[in-house]
Amino acid sequence: MSAQAAESTTQVLDVVKQVISIIFVVAGVTAFYHFSEVSLLYRVLSLVAVVVAAIGLVLTTDMGRSVWSFVLESKQEVRRVVWPTREETIRTTLMVFLMAFIVGLVLWCLDMFLFWGIRLLTGQVE
Repeated sequence: MSAQAAESTTQVLDVVKQVISIIFVVAGVTAFYHFSEVSLLYRVLSLVAVVVAAIGLVLTTDMGRSVWSFVLESKQEVRRVVWPTREETIRTTLMVFLMAFIVGLVLWCLDMFLFWGIRLLTGQVE
């Protein structure tokens, strides 16, 4: 029973942290516009500091830790990707352009013949 109570308390604390971080960001944005007479550099640095603090607070929650874990695993996965060489990329790009041109040409011809057929059926051929 105490494990469930501790888990429930942790979940409530996580929600409170998330709400507080949202309040921080909203307050930071509000202060950014409220103090418009202050130098833009100071306002931007303050807003960045507030957002970093809010992100840091969110990262202390279970959801934040799982998101951070996902980011780290994604980084490792990107390192395992075999990227194409420059020649392969150029060749593939040219093939895409060529196929797009051919499909466009075929659709233009189809449209032209359908237009001609409709004009023929409706008696508008000159």
